[in-house]
Amino acid sequence: MCLAIPGTIKKIDGMEAYVDYGGVSKCASIRLAENAKVGDIVLVHAGFIIQILDKEDGKELQKLVEETMGIVYR
Repeated sequence: MCLAIPGTIKKIDGMEAYVDYGGVSKCASIRLAENAKVGDIVLVHAGFIIQILDKEDGKELQKLVEETMGIVYR
């Protein structure tokens, strides 16, 4: 089973985005979502941003992850 995790882009450097997952920041490639920008809530799978979520859906998904996995998004 595959799992994509929601996070918020905090910084972009070239083709790499620094994505925050509730206080933990990791790099993800933006090659599959080149229009991604700082502040976007995105889904990341296997080190690649695979989808940019609209703000409302992104916040709702982050809330579900908080409730089920204990990750606290800020």
